[in-house]
Amino acid sequence: MYETALKLIKQIEDFGYQAYIVGGYPRDLYLKRSNGDVDICTDAKPRDIMQIFPDIVTTNVEYGSVVVMFEKVKFEITTFRKDNKYSNFRKPVDIEYVTTLEEDLKRRDFTINTLCIDKDGNFIDLLNAKSDLDNKIIRMVGNPKLRLKEDALRILRAIRFATILNFELEPVLKVYIRKYGNLLKKLSKDRKKSELDIIFASKNKEYGIKLLSELNLASPLDIPNLSKIKITPSMIVTWSQLNALDKYNFSVNERETIKSLLELQNKNLLDPLVLYQYGLYDCTLAAELQDVSKKEINEIYADMAIHSRLDIALSPAEICNILNKKPGAFLKDIIQDLEVNILHKSLKNKEKNLKEYITNNYK
Repeated sequence: MYETALKLIKQIEDFGYQAYIVGGYPRDLYLKRSNGDVDICTDAKPRDIMQIFPDIVTTNVEYGSVVVMFEKVKFEITTFRKDNKYSNFRKPVDIEYVTTLEEDLKRRDFTINTLCIDKDGNFIDLLNAKSDLDNKIIRMVGNPKLRLKEDALRILRAIRFATILNFELEPVLKVYIRKYGNLLKKLSKDRKKSELDIIFASKNKEYGIKLLSELNLASPLDIPNLSKIKITPSMIVTWSQLNALDKYNFSVNERETIKSLLELQNKNLLDPLVLYQYGLYDCTLAAELQDVSKKEINEIYADMAIHSRLDIALSPAEICNILNKKPGAFLKDIIQDLEVNILHKSLKNKEKNLKEYITNNYK
């Protein structure tokens, strides 16, 4: 992708424009981290980009952005701009195209994201990004007071970058994050959750959670018990401890998993019946909170005679034949009885044994 991006930049420059790789890719390349997302900035206007590249995927001319397909790779190309006015503490509503790279970089959030790469693969550093990367500092471009009031999501982005890169927040930035933390209440649940997901999924999440608590952000984020939770590897286990089901928008799968984890809090994860009812995935997640061995859970699960009702050696129709009854509500109790006894190994999951058990207990 990198070599393809350099070709794309050269093609733009062949038409008389400037173009650079900007943002996360140069930052991570400098830090020797992997990154598969390449963004391009240029002084070419969107209409110019659409003339240079015939394969246009989508456009967002309102923000000077065009997504093109170039040599089977998608690239987002954005025109140099400055953001004159923001609304709702989040989105720029008045942008102005500018002609120089430095002007464009000054609208960006943190210095570490202002490093660029030219068509020859050289780093372009106009705002001392390398210095902050070398010193492991998250520093706001411009005045933190103004920049955080423009876009309150930058508060969470600062902590997200500090977490995943294990960097320190610049002292003045920390002061204004504390001061303007309440602006987070004005952001959408989805945008906040997206940033928190990255923090909670990080291997360095303990540091991120510490920052959120230290900077008094747990309350405006509506997760006041954040500092009291147990640090575990899985993002969803972190969310399950925050009493946030009615405060954030979770996917159906996330919601069901969180509900299961809450139910499993006081259950024995080594009981085959619990494993059968909740499944291996949810039980191994719950093990992170109970300090139960995941290996032991997996061994017990592998040794279970049945893992679903379809594994029972008698079908509901066969049970009805044994009892000379039509299907009815009685089947539920019988099947549950079979499940418990099979899982606790007091009854073999063999057709002969099950027929005998049903005849003796239910006929």
